[in-house]
Amino acid sequence: MNGIRRRPNRSGFQTPSLLPLAAAFLVGIAPSASAQGTPAGKPAAAPLVRSDGTYPTAPLAKDVVVVKVVQNAPLNLQKQPSMSEGLAKNVERMAYWINQACTTGKKPDFILFNEFPLTGYSAGSRNEKLKFTIRIPGPETERIGELAKACDTYVIFGSYATDPDWPGHILSLNAVIGRDGTLKTRYWKSRNVLRLGDEIPTTTIENVRDRFRAKYGIEAEFPVLMTEYGNIAVSTVQLDPFVFAAYAMRGVEIMFRTATLFSKTDVQAVALYNNVYSAMSNITFPPESGVPANLGGQSLIVDNKGKVLAEDPSNNENVIEAEIPIAAFRKGRTIPRYPLDVTRDVFSSYLPELPLNHLDLPADKLPQTNADMKVLIDAKSRWIKH
Repeated sequence: MNGIRRRPNRSGFQTPSLLPLAAAFLVGIAPSASAQGTPAGKPAAAPLVRSDGTYPTAPLAKDVVVVKVVQNAPLNLQKQPSMSEGLAKNVERMAYWINQACTTGKKPDFILFNEFPLTGYSAGSRNEKLKFTIRIPGPETERIGELAKACDTYVIFGSYATDPDWPGHILSLNAVIGRDGTLKTRYWKSRNVLRLGDEIPTTTIENVRDRFRAKYGIEAEFPVLMTEYGNIAVSTVQLDPFVFAAYAMRGVEIMFRTATLFSKTDVQAVALYNNVYSAMSNITFPPESGVPANLGGQSLIVDNKGKVLAEDPSNNENVIEAEIPIAAFRKGRTIPRYPLDVTRDVFSSYLPELPLNHLDLPADKLPQTNADMKVLIDAKSRWIKH
């Protein structure tokens, strides 16, 4: 597993399977206007990747920005007297750590939480997990928005979520709350891990890609948020070089990552290979969770060479911080130089095991359990002889 710390009942990491789209990003050429659905005679959309190595930005409000990462333990909502009571407690736990980040050390420009600070990781069937999700936006993002505005900072966090446009689907979203307290964007998870443990039945861009693109547009698949503190993106994906290369070509400067377990080497390698600063927030596990302490915490912030700028090697709740010289970093910077021409024939010959859209199903047909998801994946597999 190359040093990967595996999550209970949720282990495994990705194999590449976004090749057709990834190739377009990696080549640095946007899909044609017709591929994007642009009617004939109308101006084409801006290219996904500029052909001259530059990328769009917003003017910077300062030369150096401060990133803070919170590693903390949410309450498991399944073990609380009620969903509403547990969720309210987790919101206030976040409030406590936002206050800690805002009143100690340097003033933060970004505060990053883990993958599930509001809901915790829930187990069981789809119908069971759906009970322990939130809406984004919703009352929780409004409360966190108040705290972000009071601190004059961005707050970033992940959550299990549902959306009325996607009935029956469990989403893994990352919310970005702005300094003004409003929701700036929400990032869908690009894809799930595959074939390294229990198969995850949550919905990602990959497994409903065509419907996702029709609803939100191709720009929403690898969106970059241009802020006054730098170009950012957020992902829960682990060990997937294609996804992070796509974000880098789109102009990301700071890659925020949320996790429930992760690989430190992966964080460093992604930063180094794609010339981005990066921060990873991991959940912590209290003794009563039954999860080994060495799987929790260890959150870190790294520079664009993979050098660790800040790290908490423990499983303790804490805040770490680091400065990013964003103005100096941006000066003269281009997107990475990927060797697509020399690798193009191999990439174009690769057939992912699963086709896109394999979870684009009616609500009553969605797999209920990890075991059901494995049955679906095996049935859809291009690599298994049926």
